[in-house]
Order: sequence, then structure tokens, then C-alpha cells
Amino acid sequence: MVKRYGRTTALDLSLTVGRGELLGLLGPNGAGKTTAIKILLGLARPTSGGGSVLGAPLGDRETRTRIGYLPELFRYQPWLHAHEVLELHAELARVPRSSRSRAVAAALDRVGLADRADDRVATFSKGMQQRLGLGVALLGEPDLVLLDEPTSALDPVGRTDVRAIVREARDRGATVILNSHLLAEVERVCDRVVILHHGRAIAAGTLDEVVAVDGARLHVTDQSEAVTAAAARFGPVDVDGPWLTVRPLAADRIPDLVAAVVASGGRIHAVEPGRGSLEARFLELLAEPDEGEA
Repeated sequence: MVKRYGRTTALDLSLTVGRGELLGLLGPNGAGKTTAIKILLGLARPTSGGGSVLGAPLGDRETRTRIGYLPELFRYQPWLHAHEVLELHAELARVPRSSRSRAVAAALDRVGLADRADDRVATFSKGMQQRLGLGVALLGEPDLVLLDEPTSALDPVGRTDVRAIVREARDRGATVILNSHLLAEVERVCDRVVILHHGRAIAAGTLDEVVAVDGARLHVTDQSEAVTAAAARFGPVDVDGPWLTVRPLAADRIPDLVAAVVASGGRIHAVEPGRGSLEARFLELLAEPDEGEA
């Protein structure tokens, strides 16, 4: 799908997301992330191309009731109570009246606001309002959940809670698309990532595919100078108690490292491939010139 504003191409993206997948959509400001989400929601129309969401054409009104959405910039009427905000959105989402009260209570409980259900939004901190917005997005257990910066206003405890909540949504079979600038959060929770730059995907895949293995950490007993020397043939070695780390090291050399350590008398109890950080890879990709740039 392609979206242009005048001569500017805001988005030129081909994207397939499977059911029950948790996808991280990353990129700097202006990369096209929000444009992509708006097109998936039917709030914007592609200039060319098309697609489907939950088996229906983009923008299908009936399908929207099966989509939960937390925008980055959201405002709820300050005079409403928390449960009233959810009841309003439950009606908009056509949650059946017979199950509406249960759905509202379940959403409040899921985001940790059950004890604040009767409090007005005006008394909520920004982080609590973000939790409320997440509750709105999860009302009625939607099949697709779109989250735009869901942890930006939360403290570390809140971020941990959100990670558990989105994993729970994925585990029940929902597809979750998470748009975030907090790369460490994405790295901890997402199955796959897509990195956008100037409206185009410059990297996509699992974390192991996007962020290459660059070392190995071995739990070794019976260490000796011979063991350390054997490991040092593969790269710089760092010893921390029973753990021996070699970095940098290509993934295909890890078996050779293990064999060399064993041959020198070391006993290996665990091998952990070391991966570079998503943040470092993200910055590296953005520094590379786009195809066609001068």
C-alpha cells in the first residue's frame, strides 16, 4: 500500500502479519508508522494499492468492531468515571448489552484499575490514563490490537504490566501491532519487528534475523589458562566467575569455540549466543543511505 501527500511519499509498504503474532513497528518520527496504523484502521485511504484486515477490505466498518486501538495522543472527558469511559467505548464497539458490564469490569481489572472504576478521569495521572486507554483497546477481546506508544507515560512497573497484558492478548490468539520508540520494550516482547524509514521497510524479521548474533557466553567449569587461551583464539575473552564471554564472534563459529574449550579441558554447562542490541542495529540502519539517495 502506498500513501502520498502531494509529492511526498509517506508510506510504501507491503506487510503481512499472522494471527497470534506480536509485531513491533519501529522507526524515527515521520517514518510512516502512524500512517500505516491509520490505513489499517480505515482512518486514511491508500493512494494506491490495497490490502485486507481480518479477511475484510481496508476500512470495512463491521471489521472495525473487532479491532482495539490505543492512539498515542488520546483524551478522555475528565468529568467521566473510569467505568463510564469504558461503557461508552463498549457501546461504540457493539459489545453485546448482556455482557457489557462483565467486559468493562474485566478490562479494568486487566489494566490494574478495578479499584478506581468509580473515580473521575480528572483525578488520574497520565500513566493511569494510559492504562485506561489500554483497557479501552482490549474491550471485548478484539482480534486485532493496535497500540501506539502504549508505555510512554508508564513507570517500570507499569511497563512490566503492559508486557504481560500484550503477551496475554497474543496468547489468546489476537494479533498485536506495537508502535514504540522504547526499543528495549519491543525487544523484550515482540515476535517480529519491522523498521520503517522514509515510509519504507529497511529491515524486517525476527530479532535474531534483524539483530545478528555477535558473540557467545559459556558457563565453564574446570577453567584453566589453557581454556582461556583456547577461547582467545576466537576473539577477546571476558571471564566473570564460571562465565566466559567471547565477543565479537560470528554465530557459525560458536560450535568451534565450544569444541576448542572442551578439547582444552573445560566442562561446558550452558551456551548462550550473544546478540547485539536492537537499539544499536536501529541506529546503524538509519545511518545507512537510502537506495537512490545521492
